[in-house]
Amino acid sequence: MLQTAVQAAQETVEHAGGVHPVALGLIAFGGLVFALVVTYAFRNVWNRH
Repeated sequence: MLQTAVQAAQETVEHAGGVHPVALGLIAFGGLVFALVVTYAFRNVWNRH
């Protein structure tokens, strides 16, 4: 019974598709680089006011 449930869950995951892990990592890296650029752009705002 448990084996059948595990097999059904595995087939569901295989057919679900989703984002490839490498692509997910690249998207996350790009988001963090974007956040770094935005933070760097406002690095001296406190001293100007």
